[in-house]
Amino acid sequence: MQAIAREFNLSETVFLLPPRDPVNTARVRIFTPAQEVPFAGHPTVGTAVLIAETEGAEILAKQELVVALELEIGLVSCEVRRSAKRVSRAQFAIPRLPEKLGEADAAVAAAALGLDAGDICFDDHRPTIYSAGFPVTFVPIRSRDAIARARPDMRHWDKLVAPPGSGACYLYTKQTAQEEHHVHARMFAPSFGIVEDPATGAAAAAFAGVALEFERPEDGEHILVIEQGIEMGRPSKIVLTMDVASGLLASVSIGGEAVIVSRGEIEV
Repeated sequence: MQAIAREFNLSETVFLLPPRDPVNTARVRIFTPAQEVPFAGHPTVGTAVLIAETEGAEILAKQELVVALELEIGLVSCEVRRSAKRVSRAQFAIPRLPEKLGEADAAVAAAALGLDAGDICFDDHRPTIYSAGFPVTFVPIRSRDAIARARPDMRHWDKLVAPPGSGACYLYTKQTAQEEHHVHARMFAPSFGIVEDPATGAAAAAFAGVALEFERPEDGEHILVIEQGIEMGRPSKIVLTMDVASGLLASVSIGGEAVIVSRGEIEV
């Protein structure tokens, strides 16, 4: 599986296996070009849409389908439905709520991203480390101009991400390309064999912890639309839904659309 993922050289490659529990749809293993990961949002959305479109297309045309996927992090139930424009969308509650692992140094973040110290932080936001399946270092960036200039500097990289050698870095700013969106993001993960990722659902899931800490939303449901991949010419939109109760996260869900773009066979 790792050899195939390395050859494909996509951000993630998903392998479907028979479920351990027959009541579920499939067991899923996810690999980046460099290593296996227990959870990733973008490929989970794509996998759920693929299964619904190929195995339940007639039902999906009339009603919502639930696709139960056994990920390494746990069971994920994805609700798949078609929109009016006949594009399928999947949404799922994340199996593990975000956990804060620590904070990162703003000066180190600037050096590791090739930015100036003044480009880091805005409002009360400061660099933090959260995990909803794997650790991500979140770095607030003052402007879209600054976030566009960011480039990983490997001389300082392991001082920023946690744990060293296996972490990822998620840059975000409130300045968005589309007015109706709330967050503009970029994600670098060279340790995973991903120079930059156009859509990162697992990081967006962990970002709920960042939003709760620094924005302090009132109790109730909150929806954040995150744009990513624009600097790569591969724009994506991730919908993050947060349910806050008594000042804490009660649940977090990730949603997005996916389309089938190619098919093929591997000969061995």
